[in-house]
Amino acid sequence: MEYNEKQLAIINSAEKLFALNGFDGASVRDIAHEACVNLAMISYYFGSKEKLMEAVFEQRTTKIRLKVENLIQDTSIGNLEKVNILIDDYVDKFIHQQEFHKIMLREQLIEKNTPIAALIHELKKKNMESIKKLVMDGQKSGEFKKNIDVTLMMSTLVGTVSNIITCQSFYREMNNLENMTEIEFQKHVRKKLSTHLKNIFKSILTNEG
Repeated sequence: MEYNEKQLAIINSAEKLFALNGFDGASVRDIAHEACVNLAMISYYFGSKEKLMEAVFEQRTTKIRLKVENLIQDTSIGNLEKVNILIDDYVDKFIHQQEFHKIMLREQLIEKNTPIAALIHELKKKNMESIKKLVMDGQKSGEFKKNIDVTLMMSTLVGTVSNIITCQSFYREMNNLENMTEIEFQKHVRKKLSTHLKNIFKSILTNEG
């Protein structure tokens, strides 16, 4: 779905406040104030706070999901190269969508049976199905080992990137990077994470590691 300028302003403001205060703690009135729009405009465009959260998820996940699906169908490159591309995409997504991933982390920690929890569950399920398809293709071609625990493998990816991004001040201190600008740090940590995870996945997936 294509959103207009006002809708995007509301979505971005909602994402910021959901990340800061949680879904329950962010009021529609606060979101309207942050987006500099009339309160009624949120109701007109989205109907409810739940639907607004769905729009945040759609905005942040649709493009990457389509990219993954197109990548899996691409026969011009090998499966390990596809995995490496996905690793780069995941790292970039975490670095550039930190507020969205704060929402994901916060809402999963709450452990409530809510529409938001259902959205997260469905998103993770779709991602896992795509990755499993890619791994199975690699196994059929002989590129990948048998008996790979894809869920554990993806937990390694998400957990590693999430921990570094969430605890980046600690990472800076431990690696003497306090004087780096935010842009410099993002470039540095992107390269480090990408290389580290590609080495791990190569070891998990192939006999070359």
